[in-house]
Amino acid sequence: MDKPYTYTGSAQMRRNVTGTWKYTRMPSQERVMALRTGLVYNEQMKNYSLLWDFPLCSIERPERLSASHEKLKYYGLLERCIPLSVREATEEELLLVHSLDYIEDVKSTVSMNVEELKTFSYNYNDVYFHPNSYHCAKVALGATLQLVDAVMLGKVRNGMALVRPPGHHSQKSKACGFCIFNNVAIAAKYAKEKYGAKRILIVDWDVHHGQGTQYTFEEDPGVLYFSWHRYENQQFWPNLKDSDYSAIGKGKGAGFNVNIPWNKTEMENVDYLAAFFYVLLPMAYEFNPELILVSAGFDTAIGDPEGEMCATPECFAHLTHLLMPLANGKLCVVLEGGYNLRSLSESVCMTVRALLGDPMPPLVGEIVPCVSAIESVQNVRAVHQPYWKFLKYQDVLINETQPKKQNFGFDENDSESSTEEKKVPTGSDVNQDFEEFMDSHMKKVLISAPAIRTAFAGCVEKLTKLDQCLKVEERKITIEEAGILCSAGDYTHPMVEHLLLSLGKIFPLIDKIMQREARNGIVVSSTQLAGVSAARYALRVGANRIFLLLLGEANIPIDIQEDEKILVLQINGKQDEKKLSKYYIPVCCKEDNEWDGDLLYSLCEVILPLAYGYRPELVILVVGSNIGIQANTIAHVTHLLQVLAQGRILVISQAYDIVETLLNSLIGDALSAMSSLDMKQENTQTLVKLRQELKKHWRLL
Repeated sequence: MDKPYTYTGSAQMRRNVTGTWKYTRMPSQERVMALRTGLVYNEQMKNYSLLWDFPLCSIERPERLSASHEKLKYYGLLERCIPLSVREATEEELLLVHSLDYIEDVKSTVSMNVEELKTFSYNYNDVYFHPNSYHCAKVALGATLQLVDAVMLGKVRNGMALVRPPGHHSQKSKACGFCIFNNVAIAAKYAKEKYGAKRILIVDWDVHHGQGTQYTFEEDPGVLYFSWHRYENQQFWPNLKDSDYSAIGKGKGAGFNVNIPWNKTEMENVDYLAAFFYVLLPMAYEFNPELILVSAGFDTAIGDPEGEMCATPECFAHLTHLLMPLANGKLCVVLEGGYNLRSLSESVCMTVRALLGDPMPPLVGEIVPCVSAIESVQNVRAVHQPYWKFLKYQDVLINETQPKKQNFGFDENDSESSTEEKKVPTGSDVNQDFEEFMDSHMKKVLISAPAIRTAFAGCVEKLTKLDQCLKVEERKITIEEAGILCSAGDYTHPMVEHLLLSLGKIFPLIDKIMQREARNGIVVSSTQLAGVSAARYALRVGANRIFLLLLGEANIPIDIQEDEKILVLQINGKQDEKKLSKYYIPVCCKEDNEWDGDLLYSLCEVILPLAYGYRPELVILVVGSNIGIQANTIAHVTHLLQVLAQGRILVISQAYDIVETLLNSLIGDALSAMSSLDMKQENTQTLVKLRQELKKHWRLL
């Protein structure tokens, strides 16, 4: 198989492709370091294994690390990361979470024989010890803290720690579930103590509930802990009531512990996306973290013997990308579980691709969440409603019965996608010819990146980062060509003149994007009419489905409103809501001084679910002038939209003064936190009503 992401061209060009440059005043070598992805790995952590027959623990083996590392090397990802050194954690660092007596007990295993190790291990739940376990566990924690240091000090933007043993089950005085020291919990305490971090988000996507992390922070409002996990109504390990959605935290920490229990197996990509869109993303934006730690267990991936779930590796790239605009890009991914070596290693690579800023691969599977997932998400929203603004104006009820089948207004077997998708194997199909399935699947989702990330056209020479972009030459558009594409004869002469000038910049950019010579592009246009013309032109040059998102006023022709090849979503317009159809969606928000929070909420709960269901091949974002949204908010929207269409997005802005901020998002720079997230009751209720009307067409709603 050919290796994807093989770049040609100068070193400067390769850096452009990763999208990780940032304009800062620091020495050039430090500048490169600060804007790339760190990777922590060391062979020392392979130096322990199970020494006796213990089937419950046999899947936790050294090959988990070596398989992941070798796959990163195979895909050429290692050389694109900054290698970070490891160290042993100190006793002082261990004491941030664990008791001294427990640390001394673990330390005593260094001199134990096999029988003594066996006896010691059986004091705990599903964990084994080896004479090297204490050392390896300290190295795993030290490696995690090295990554936190590098990210917090700006030496790298983000990174991944390939560590073993995992940590999220370990508690103050207890080893549990392969875990000895709680790497991520200690990392959060460490960041708070050493760097003064006041708000830390922990995302635990392991298939098992990280009860050790939950217990550490359940009374701490400075740590938002989010976990989804196989639960099956408390029938799955660790079989705790505390793993259910009703465990929301205690005291001042109430509302900051979020459990999404999966009550069935075979959860797919779309179920994970639903949890992100309807719970985690709006909650995380409201929380506004200063650091994100991911307990990255890939036993939630397809083929894993523990999880029995069906999420494919590229799903983890999407999840990672969705987190990256938060916390100024400070994101540390730390390995937890994952026991199918092929699925684990491919998922690790997909996660690293996202951290590096590579384009998102296409996501396979139907975009129809299962009823059980909907119930779990709805229950979480209900119990957390008193604590979060984004839930304040919504009617959410707890479903206590959790029936096997409940009608949410659609047939669960229907799919809104107009494209045929090979169904992800489930149940017994997963184990049948799994390697053959993975070979076939990865060929579909491993995409090559365009040589250039961002292109621009027009007079924007005053921007500071254009040396990282490709300038595309304008061309003259005749009135005949424009007339075919945008019914120019319907417009007054001055309007036609402005439109032709804009299209002379827009059409060449679309050519570059559709020919995969550039991933995305940006242009300033004096008229929003250019968005419709751009969509029509993109259809002419090969796009089959286009998502057109308009922020502000624009008249949308009737033929566009009825064209299934163009999904139009228009926000903050005075358009007639009665024109709502499957492919034309007007969102009439109340216009006050600020509606940044309303836009973000609509992005999570309407725009992204719609777009994922539509599967566009090109996204066109048109930003009007004086629309009452901060430039930084639109930059966040721009980043999140790049999860679609393999990152192919064209941004058309009427306002020149926001272009540099949007350009930062397109080239992959870290984004500043959003400053305003207030939501208006009227707008929230408008979006709730809209979702109800559209869910018969778009199942992720």
